[in-house]
Amino acid sequence: MAGAITNSRYLVQAGWRDVPHLSEAVRLELEKETPPHQRKARMEGIPSLGAGAIYPIEEEVFVVDPFQIPHYWLRSYGLDVGWNRTAAIWGARDPDQDVVYLYSEHYRGQAEPSVHAAAIKARGDWIPGVIDPAANGRSQIDGQRLLANYINLGLHLISAENSVEAGIYDVFERLSTGRLKVFRTLTNWLAEYRIYRRDEKGKVVKANDHLMDATRYYVVSGIKRGIRRPVQAITTEPGARGAADPIAGY
Repeated sequence: MAGAITNSRYLVQAGWRDVPHLSEAVRLELEKETPPHQRKARMEGIPSLGAGAIYPIEEEVFVVDPFQIPHYWLRSYGLDVGWNRTAAIWGARDPDQDVVYLYSEHYRGQAEPSVHAAAIKARGDWIPGVIDPAANGRSQIDGQRLLANYINLGLHLISAENSVEAGIYDVFERLSTGRLKVFRTLTNWLAEYRIYRRDEKGKVVKANDHLMDATRYYVVSGIKRGIRRPVQAITTEPGARGAADPIAGY
């Protein structure tokens, strides 16, 4: 139990571990019944992410050390485009456990589509993806033109479903049930995650959320597009034999 005194108030911080009448067996049972993202708050009285956080889940629940992704896992990516920032997130799904791992990111602003396309293909030009159908706030027609542009540059893309609230729920459901993990090397993704929030009116704050949007596209529409690494890619891609980054595969 901890307390802090100010000129106007006294704050008491307490959790299950500070309750004397609970036995250790009861505490363990309560811990098992509590969602992972609520354990620190309920057990130790440590406040979790702010009330406006869209995904109020502690990073330690889903952040993992990078590892070599098996060839048979299903890979795809989500793409959010814009002049100030274009972002892509790659995921690999373990088909045996239905657990998805976000393992690579592209995060760059003020560059032409050809520059982004080259970076995306470097992760594996065989990997399919999904893109924002409205091209980050442009009209549907402009979005389709940009989609055609990226396809002409060699990307295997289709438009993603863009239901914001439903997509946020799908991402949250995977995070909170342990079916969405994130490599700790995705520093830009984690930076956005920490400030992804709603305003006082409950609306999503549309700032520095490009990888969050790309993740939503990936979870809603991209996971189902995932494919295994082709045999030819296993033997010929740099990622298969001594790549600069053998974990990410390029």
